[in-house]
Amino acid sequence: MSEVLINVQGLVKEFSTTTALDNVNAQICQGEVVAVIGPSGSGKSTFLRCLNLLEEPTGGHIFFDGSDITDPKNDINKLRQRMGMVFQQFNLFPHMTVMQNLTLAPMKLQGKTKAQAEEKALELLKRVGLADRADSYPTQLSGGQKQRIAIVRALCMEPDVMLFDEPTSALDPEMVGEVLEVMRDLAKDNMTMIVVTHEMGFAREVATRVIFMEKGQIIEENEPQKFFDEPQTQRLKEFLDKVL
Repeated sequence: MSEVLINVQGLVKEFSTTTALDNVNAQICQGEVVAVIGPSGSGKSTFLRCLNLLEEPTGGHIFFDGSDITDPKNDINKLRQRMGMVFQQFNLFPHMTVMQNLTLAPMKLQGKTKAQAEEKALELLKRVGLADRADSYPTQLSGGQKQRIAIVRALCMEPDVMLFDEPTSALDPEMVGEVLEVMRDLAKDNMTMIVVTHEMGFAREVATRVIFMEKGQIIEENEPQKFFDEPQTQRLKEFLDKVL
């Protein structure tokens, strides 16, 4: 068994009158690809955003590589550098070229020289088939290209885990495949990934485990074949009947 990289214990998140996460417990092991699915408003994105404290948990603990990130004594910015995050929206700086977008954080946060940061960025751009766009600006790119650049930007920090929050939901259907292909390649390289997604094909093919959430709780989890072919709860059966 691979070592546990993220250990979530009794996670609670409340927004005024709503409980978004209700006593969530989960473990993510090194090299796992965990797909998180469920209806809108089930707490999937909130769960993901709590993992690097983009959302402040109301209760519970999150241990990342043995450190309790909910403990104020721990430097969350240092820990965040080891967690790549890819959002629905690409969040690229429009006034910077692709290369400038990719090298900013490694130079500023990791102290890399411009040459070191550019070498790494170019290597990753080649990997996603976009080496020829290094000097382009975000406005000159398609949605699929922007999202591939956003993934590369996270990878430039050489993270231990990648968090994806519905990375294809803002894309035109024909661009979804090119982004999922990059994620498939990462999975082959044993990158630890947690992916909130509506792409059931990706969850079935690429994930090592699938989690189903509803009303802020994990209702069911299993390896993909059993998850999709032999759901254990009536609620998951109903959900899969609607989305498959």
